[in-house]
Amino acid sequence: MNISALVQNGGGQHEVTLRTNGHVQRLAISPRSTGFGSGVNGGELLFLALATCYCNNVYREAAKRALEVERVEVSGEFRAEGEPARNVTYRVRIATRGDEAEVRDLLHHTDRVAEIQKTLRAGVAVTLTDAEVQSV
Repeated sequence: MNISALVQNGGGQHEVTLRTNGHVQRLAISPRSTGFGSGVNGGELLFLALATCYCNNVYREAAKRALEVERVEVSGEFRAEGEPARNVTYRVRIATRGDEAEVRDLLHHTDRVAEIQKTLRAGVAVTLTDAEVQSV
C-alpha cells in the first residue's frame, strides 16, 4: 500500500492532499489565524489517525465476526505539551446489540491489529530524506 500526505501552506492558504494507491482526497483544514501554519496541530492529527484507524478496524473486524456495530467513538490525549508522546491512551465507546463479552473481545483484538497503534508501539524510525530551499 502506498500512502502519502502533502501539506502546502503559506499566506493564508492551507491545502492537505491525501493519496492511497492513486486514490486522491482533499482534507479541509483551515490555516492558523496568522495565515501561516495549520489551524490544527500534529498531536491532534496523530490522534485523528489513531482514532480513524481504530474506528475503521472495529467495523472491519466486526464484519469478520458477524457482529453488528452501530456507532464507534474514540477519544484520547497527550500528557505533556512540547514533549514526545510517552503514554498515549485512548478510550472507545461502542453501540451494538452484540453480546458484551464478544464485543469486548472484538475491541481488544482490534487494538492489537490496528495499524496505527501497532506502528506507534513498534517505535518506527522517522527519517527526513530531502530538504529543498527555494529563493523568493
